[in-house]
Amino acid sequence: MAKAWADLMKRLGYTRYVAQGGDWGAFVVDQMGLQAPEGLLGIHTNMPATVPADVDKALLAGAPAPGGLSAEEEGAYAQLVRTFKQVDYARLMATRPQTLYGIADSPVGLAAWLLDHNDADAQPAAAVASALNRTASTTGELTRDEILDNITLYWLTNTGVSASRLYWEYKGGFFNKKGVNIPVAVSVFPGEQYEAPRSWTEKAYPKLIHYNKVEKGGHFAAWEQPQLFTEELRAGFRSLR
Repeated sequence: MAKAWADLMKRLGYTRYVAQGGDWGAFVVDQMGLQAPEGLLGIHTNMPATVPADVDKALLAGAPAPGGLSAEEEGAYAQLVRTFKQVDYARLMATRPQTLYGIADSPVGLAAWLLDHNDADAQPAAAVASALNRTASTTGELTRDEILDNITLYWLTNTGVSASRLYWEYKGGFFNKKGVNIPVAVSVFPGEQYEAPRSWTEKAYPKLIHYNKVEKGGHFAAWEQPQLFTEELRAGFRSLR
């Protein structure tokens, strides 16, 4: 996918460009950073892969956090432990994506599957629950209609099952640092799977050009907080103009 994005930009005639990604897009831009195609000036990610090797090993083993972590790093470790306990949907899509035919047969089944991801702060189901009480929302201002629009897009294009296959096809790690060595901008939203500490981020991305902890928003930052998200992109890529 990363190579395809670079090929597309070349075919469109762009000689200088940047790339942004969150969720699966974060994996794609990291891979673009590793491939470093000609013309790619830098990447921006709102789900950075910063976890050090020893921390990642402990997480996968279900072990306690390694010693010597700062308070911020220990907090990130606790968030990652929570995340790994809440991704049964990902494990199913990674092992039996075609068995999920029910989400292509029933709009209710599709809606339930998309709502019950439990990403970080129970997103995106939390946005539906908080629609009646906006003060309870910590992840954004999504309305029920906006969430239904998203579900409808999957339903009308019949891409619920095919979208699941990406979990099966991807064989790499998730939040572990990948070795990206081009300019990188990072925005950390409080409702993300984990809040990447600056210490980890600087080591994972040695050419870090922007790091900022945003006041609100979650895993689906571009969807939940488009204004803040846009401001972060502009700030992150400003030095590359």
